[in-house]
Amino acid sequence: MKTVADRKTLLVLFGSPHQNGATARLLEEFLQAVDRETEIAVIDAYRENIRPCVACGFCKTREACSFSDMDSIDGLLRRADFLVVASPVYNLSFPAPLKAILDRTQRYFEARFSLRKKPPIEKPKRAVLLATAGSENADGAAIMEKQLRMIFSVMNTRLESVVALTGLDGTNGGEASLRAARQARKAALAMQDKI
Repeated sequence: MKTVADRKTLLVLFGSPHQNGATARLLEEFLQAVDRETEIAVIDAYRENIRPCVACGFCKTREACSFSDMDSIDGLLRRADFLVVASPVYNLSFPAPLKAILDRTQRYFEARFSLRKKPPIEKPKRAVLLATAGSENADGAAIMEKQLRMIFSVMNTRLESVVALTGLDGTNGGEASLRAARQARKAALAMQDKI
């Protein structure tokens, strides 16, 4: 049995307004393959009500944000070993509540480039993107992946897998869901070095 110090932590940034929708189901498939002793924290972007970044410049002069509403998320980000971003695709991007959280990571860019802290988040992380879309077009997931790679570049985080469940508005949604569920479980195992 692992000691508390040996336990890994996984942080989920959940971006769907639907607790039982396709994104939640894909996330559940992923989490089923996560080691049972892993501590899991879920940030529900729709419930957090995080203020958007206003480019006030506060984080250019100190390693903090002028708004304190994301301080607990910052603490979780700093402690996590693994990070999962689970989100539907809205207009080729993240839904606004999750986008607000992601935009507030500007504090890490400023810590890196204005305050010269390398890396702004010391603990390395491995990450996975789980994206769902009504359209069969995978462009939204690709754009989201590009955004995350930029954000993660200053967060000591490596995006290792992208699982895109597309075509949910079509007739082959069931087939696509089964395929994505297998990919999600495989991504979870790979993230933990179990395959």
